[in-house]
Amino acid sequence: MRVMLALLCVGLIFTPSLDAQTRKTTPKKAPAARKVAPPIISRIQAELQCPAELGRGVATGRRFCDVLTSRDPLEGILITVPPHRGPVKLMFELHARHTYSAELIKQKQAYRKYTATVGVLSMDNTLIERAIVQSEFRTDADLFDRISGGAGPGGVKAVAPTGDEFITMTLPAAIEGQVSVLGEKLTVMRPDGTDNFAAAGRPIATISNVMLEFTPGPAPKKAPVKKP
Repeated sequence: MRVMLALLCVGLIFTPSLDAQTRKTTPKKAPAARKVAPPIISRIQAELQCPAELGRGVATGRRFCDVLTSRDPLEGILITVPPHRGPVKLMFELHARHTYSAELIKQKQAYRKYTATVGVLSMDNTLIERAIVQSEFRTDADLFDRISGGAGPGGVKAVAPTGDEFITMTLPAAIEGQVSVLGEKLTVMRPDGTDNFAAAGRPIATISNVMLEFTPGPAPKKAPVKKP
């Protein structure tokens, strides 16, 4: 009898209760991840100062600005860079410049192959990146657009953009104020020879559709006004 009572006590000690067997542990929920709002990206048509306006396109309505050869950033196309956080994406379309001649087309002497190299520089004359456009002209169909305001048939200029290279480059986050687009060199192949141009002040290409993409930043702080 004593042995049976001892065994019964041992069984009660080591047998888990019904509640312990059926109780389920509810896992704790992980804390919800904090949602971070994505940065606001602005894409704008850039504000620029053009020292050599080519004019407005008849078909596109775009403003075309000639790129001049120079080593001085102040003599280039000045593109305003708004206050921003992080790097800035600069985009534009680069075209060669062609002087149109209906007579040369009739004579089958109008062929030209243009290779123009331009650079984008900071205002302290540091090269950010180069861009190249290469274009061939044979007939009217090779022109990108005609420019209004000339004395030719239909009131267009003889000089017209040909070819279209979409350029994308990244400006460093430290860039402030403006960047400059300057011409470096131009090679023109004709049926009777090749010409190279690099002299200062020569228009060697033209650009259009200049855009900037960036995260807006705080406006620069104004210096405190000193009281007399």
